[in-house]
Amino acid sequence: MLKQQKLTELIRTHALKLGFDACGFAKAQYLPNEARRLEEWLDQERHGTMDWITNYFDKRVDPTLLVPGSKTVVSVLASYHHPKHKDQIGVKDQPLISKYAQGRDYHKVLRKNLKKLFSFTEELLGGLEGRIFTDSAPVLDKVWAQRAGLGWIGKNSNLLNKNIGSFFFIGEMIIDAELSYDTPVTDHCGSCTKCIDACPTDAIYEPYRVDANKCISYLTIELKNEIDKKYQTNIENWIYGCDICQDVCPWNSKSVLAQFEDLHPRDYVAERDLEFWENLTPKQYDEVFEGSAIRRAKYEKFKSNVEIVADNLSS
Repeated sequence: MLKQQKLTELIRTHALKLGFDACGFAKAQYLPNEARRLEEWLDQERHGTMDWITNYFDKRVDPTLLVPGSKTVVSVLASYHHPKHKDQIGVKDQPLISKYAQGRDYHKVLRKNLKKLFSFTEELLGGLEGRIFTDSAPVLDKVWAQRAGLGWIGKNSNLLNKNIGSFFFIGEMIIDAELSYDTPVTDHCGSCTKCIDACPTDAIYEPYRVDANKCISYLTIELKNEIDKKYQTNIENWIYGCDICQDVCPWNSKSVLAQFEDLHPRDYVAERDLEFWENLTPKQYDEVFEGSAIRRAKYEKFKSNVEIVADNLSS
């Protein structure tokens, strides 16, 4: 048992050395409660047009099916918070891009460093089977991070951490090694409803439940169809994503700064005015968003968002 604890702490220490802000460990197993909640959410069609969420349901709620032979889910957090981000809180007269998308594509940044952590763990244990994930497969990342003691899932459905806030990305290693497991964190939202009260589209239809059909992030990124006119005004000045429910969260007053420089905001993305975005050409789109998560929304979708925001700002 002592050996397992020592190995676990060596892996955790190396994760922090690489630049991750937290690392935790949970036993890989079936998640019956989460399976029930997810099935209910899907049956109510709260996922909008994101049909990919319905795929691989069994693997999504059981990592031992996703990665046969797996025994442990290692979760890591990587902050993307930066001092410049405070400048856009409450801004209503300029177009805004969600903070997480202002730097390099997080998939690439986390994957690169998770590979290093996997190699270290493989060498430490003398062999290892498993896979790494960065929001790229059917993994309930927030649930596993909670089980690994890295925070609790708040009323806005984001993972919250007392020391870090919620402006971070989550990644995993699902591996066949048995390690020492952390204790899940209890809920610390209390009676606070700031995220619910602040959401302009009422997407948080009840505490801990979000209807993607109304969420500004979904509407400006995932929705391929035209945004319903009844929501266009509520989008306010968000041309890609939304940070409102995180900006008002008291726990984000303690957000730690991003250690990975690639996650820092790029000025040529974060500081553009409406005129630039309105005149953006397909070539400029490719140049400005090279290596960016914003490429997930195609040029036509992005420009449609800009048109809506332009109307909102002119009214």
